[in-house]
Amino acid sequence: MTLSSNQQFPEEHGLLWSYRLDGQGGGHQQGRLGSADEKPPGFDWFHLKSDETDSAVWMQEIGLDEHVIETLLALETRPRMAMLAGGVLINLRGVNTNPGSDPEDMISLRIWFSDKTVVTARRKGRKLISIEDVRARIENGSGPKNPGEFISMLVEHLANKIGDLVDSIDDDLTRIELSMDENNIKPVQQNLSAIRLQTIAIRRYLAPQREALSELYRTRGILSDDVAYNLQHQTDRIIRHVEDLDLAKERAVVLQGELQNRLAEKQNARMYVLSIVAAIFLPLSFLTGVFGMNVAGMPGLEHPYAFNILTGSMLVLAIALVAYMRWKKWM
Repeated sequence: MTLSSNQQFPEEHGLLWSYRLDGQGGGHQQGRLGSADEKPPGFDWFHLKSDETDSAVWMQEIGLDEHVIETLLALETRPRMAMLAGGVLINLRGVNTNPGSDPEDMISLRIWFSDKTVVTARRKGRKLISIEDVRARIENGSGPKNPGEFISMLVEHLANKIGDLVDSIDDDLTRIELSMDENNIKPVQQNLSAIRLQTIAIRRYLAPQREALSELYRTRGILSDDVAYNLQHQTDRIIRHVEDLDLAKERAVVLQGELQNRLAEKQNARMYVLSIVAAIFLPLSFLTGVFGMNVAGMPGLEHPYAFNILTGSMLVLAIALVAYMRWKKWM
């Protein structure tokens, strides 16, 4: 079975596509493995859905070991690297850019490769743009020349997408920092909380992915020196992204604290004004309460200027209280 350049297997099949790469950066799609005599120098790339029913059959036809098949079909994975069945198994995570999905819901990509075969697997409906980018480079003739370069190129595209996500988080924090307003505290707090949760979720996978890639490029005899150097560079990028995520999380915490401090200062200013007003009107309320008692013997009831005298005295008392508070620098 031979497929056209941009064709892929129907959705119900476990195999999404299969390429025969020519070792010069190009390649063409194929259906199944041809005979050894038909194959020029190069390697095969098979991309499958790990949760499709016939994926195990495809993997057996490719010639994978049972332990490799079991690992590639596992329901839950975390980034790790291991030598297995004459090849290398590495589980990675990529940014979820599918419509309606959260970027921090990172897509699991399972990879096994040897000197002549690369097998990648992801779950159904979890398209990974980095895989599509590598495929596009193969189509235009600028793809990998060997399995090591394939892994290096794929990791580079994964790191690019992760870097874009980390940059967007930093931009969100900068925008919140510049427009932070205690009058609009609730949505700001919600945004900061969402960013903190996002950074925690992403870092959960990037930290072990950093270790898996570090272990891969340090393994001698599998990768060429140039590929190992590029993998080390991409690993350093991911390390910086992890550090940037830690910084973003701390910035979110600091911004939340700053927002709370601004709100507290505003509330304290309001309470201070109320306290000043209460301090001025407390003695005045006492006087009005005393002279407002409806009991016999109240002084000034028959005096024609009693109300004016009382009002003037209260005004003088209020002015004296204000002057005293300003002298004491309370207001």
